[in-house]
Amino acid sequence: MYRNMVEWRDQNPPPATMMIISNQVGSQFSWDLVRLQQRTLYNLFLAYSVRPVFSIVLSTSQEWRWKELLQNKRSAPLVVVQGAKLYCKSCNYGSQRLKKFRKHLSSYNHAREEGVTTVYTNVERVTADWGRNYKATPEFATAKIQVWWDMFDCPIPQGYDARQVRPSIEAAFKELGYSGPVSITAYGDHKHTPLQALSSTGVHVAHAVPGVEYKRMAGNVREWHADNPPQTAAIMMVISDNVDIISIGLVKLLQENKYNLFLAYSFRPYQMSYLLTSAEWLWESLLAGPLTKHSLLSESESSVSTAMFHCKLCRFDTISIDNFRAHLLSDEKHAQEVSIL
Repeated sequence: MYRNMVEWRDQNPPPATMMIISNQVGSQFSWDLVRLQQRTLYNLFLAYSVRPVFSIVLSTSQEWRWKELLQNKRSAPLVVVQGAKLYCKSCNYGSQRLKKFRKHLSSYNHAREEGVTTVYTNVERVTADWGRNYKATPEFATAKIQVWWDMFDCPIPQGYDARQVRPSIEAAFKELGYSGPVSITAYGDHKHTPLQALSSTGVHVAHAVPGVEYKRMAGNVREWHADNPPQTAAIMMVISDNVDIISIGLVKLLQENKYNLFLAYSFRPYQMSYLLTSAEWLWESLLAGPLTKHSLLSESESSVSTAMFHCKLCRFDTISIDNFRAHLLSDEKHAQEVSIL
C-alpha cells in the first residue's frame, strides 16, 4: 500500500486528495504523512475501525469510523463501475477479469511466490531521505528569520565571546543562501548571563526559569505567527534539545503556512523527528563556523544595547538594561511571581 501511495504522489503533485482506509495509519504511515504535509498541500481523508492516536499532529480533512461510513444513509445509489483492476502484489500480477484473477490466486505459481516472498513489516519511508541544510530557494532567500534560543539546553560555551553568537548564527544562514533579517530571543536565567554582550548585538533577552521557558516560548511562537500571514514566506528556528515539547504547534504551523524550520541542538536526537526541517546544526559546531571580518563586532560597536528585555515570570518589559537588572534583583517580587507559576 505504501509503495503505491508513493507512486501515486509522484504522479499526482498537489493540490490533490488522498484517502486511506486502514487501522495502520498511526503505526505505519503517520510519520511519513506528517512530514509530507509540512511540505505539500495534499488533502487527507481517513477511515478506520479503531480510532488511532496520531490525530494530534496529522492534519485531516475528514475522518470516519468504517462501519459508520458504510451505514451512511446519504450514500449515493449503487453504481456498477467497469474497468476496476485486480492486483496480486506478491506476484506483481494484474488483471481486469475477475475469473482470471481468481484462477491466479488458486494457482501453484501464486502459492510458491507467496511462500518465498520476504515479508517486510517496516515501511521504508521516503521522507526520511529528505535531506537537511538545503540551499535557500528564491522565495525564502530574503525571508525574515525568527530564532527562539533555549539557553538552559544550549548555553554559551565556556570562554566563548557572547558577542559572536549572533554573527555566527547569521553566517550559518548566509552559507545556505539565507540573507533575510534575523531576530533572536534568548530564554534563560539572565541573572547569570552576559546581558550586555548579548543585548549589544540585538539579541532580545527573555528571563525564565527551567520548565517555564517552553510555555513562554510557545506563547511567543503564537504571537509571531499572528504577525506573519499564512502566505508570507518566513523562517522559524528553535535552538533547544527539547523541541519536541512544542513540536505539535510547530507541525501545525508548517502544515498550514509557508514557513521553513531550522533547528540547532547540543546533541543529535536518537531518532529523526517528524518535524520537517530545512537546516539543522549542532550548537557548538554552529558557533564554531567561519566568521568574516565584517561579522565580528568591535568593542565600540557593541557598547550600546539595541535589544528588548523581557521577564517572562513577571510580564515585565523594558529597553533599559539597568532597569532590567534592577528588576531581576528584586528578589521579593520575583519570589512571589515564581511561587504562583
